[in-house]
Amino acid sequence: MRAVVQRVKKSSVNVDGKTIGSIGKGLNVLVGVEDGDSLEDVKYLAEKIINLRIFEDENEKMNLSLLDVKGEMLAISQFTLLGDCRKGRRPSFITASRPEIANELYENFVSICSEKVIKVETGKFQADMQVEIINDGPVTLMIDSKKVF
Repeated sequence: MRAVVQRVKKSSVNVDGKTIGSIGKGLNVLVGVEDGDSLEDVKYLAEKIINLRIFEDENEKMNLSLLDVKGEMLAISQFTLLGDCRKGRRPSFITASRPEIANELYENFVSICSEKVIKVETGKFQADMQVEIINDGPVTLMIDSKKVF
């Protein structure tokens, strides 16, 4: 399971011209599910992300987590995170999980985060979404539950 985590001042997602998710200060999290991912990958990713110390403390050091700052999260499913661009010019998505499995694990990720984070908003699985992000920093990190990077 992979995630791109961005510290944001605010973020929102629109589908068919309507805002379906919106947050203030917190994290915009793009989530990709890979074949073979399990609930253990979900738990690892959720715990890692909500506890990452990437918010500044009073000394301007990245020392606080999303929980510490009572931040919000916008979690968006994005299978293209599994795109393999090593060969040719068109990405291969062969390692991306089938939609029914990916959606279940994505929903589990959202559920786990919702138990601990004040506000978790989402996009719409398999929809054409427009995401607006006001990066803070910018701070952008990539996380992989298999720890390949």
